[in-house]
Amino acid sequence: MTSLDSIAVLLGVPGPWEQKGGAHWLDPAGRSVRDVAAAMNACGARFVTITAYQLSGDAGMRLEYHWDLNGQLLGFHFVIASLTIESIYDLCEAADWIEREVHEGFAIDFTGREYEPLLLRAGATPGVNLREEGK
Repeated sequence: MTSLDSIAVLLGVPGPWEQKGGAHWLDPAGRSVRDVAAAMNACGARFVTITAYQLSGDAGMRLEYHWDLNGQLLGFHFVIASLTIESIYDLCEAADWIEREVHEGFAIDFTGREYEPLLLRAGATPGVNLREEGK
C-alpha cells in the first residue's frame, strides 16, 4: 500500500498533507498537473474528477484534481491566471469527459487535445458557467 508520504516524495514536494473536507490535500508546489497525474498513476490511484472555480477579480481559475487511492480521496489544486492548463486525458482516460465539460463551462483550454461538443451546440462559445460582473 502506498503511503501519503511516499506520494509527496515521488512528486518531490515537501508536504505536509492537509486533511479537510474529507480529503487529503497536498500543494503541488510548482509541479505540473501532468507530473501529478504520472505520480498518481505510478501509485495506482484512480482519477476521479476536476472541480473548477472562478476566482474573484482577475485572479484566474482554481482547478482541483481529485484522485482515489485505496478509499482515500486525494486532492491537488492548481491556480491558473490564463485559461490554459495541460491536458491529462492521454494519461488518464477518465479525464476526457471532465476536461471537455470544464472547457465548455469555464472556457479553459486543456493543451494537447481537441474537443468534440459535449453539452454545447456546435459553434457555441465555451464559458457558460463564468460569472458576469454586475448581474
